[in-house]
Amino acid sequence: MQKISVENMLSGKESRYALVIGVAKRARQISERLSAHRVVTEEKPVLLAIEDFKNHRVNLVAPDNIEEE
Repeated sequence: MQKISVENMLSGKESRYALVIGVAKRARQISERLSAHRVVTEEKPVLLAIEDFKNHRVNLVAPDNIEEE
């Protein structure tokens, strides 16, 4: 298993929490797509999602209009 640095996957403004949530959402999308097409793979969806973030195929998007109370 290859170790991946969290700092390399973040562009500097996102938090680690946002990265974890993003990876989980992406893994769920991958899992649903594989299930819908009845594709069987040895790779785990979470590892595929991490690879997507690592290779910048998927990026986190921060909301622009955060209202402060």
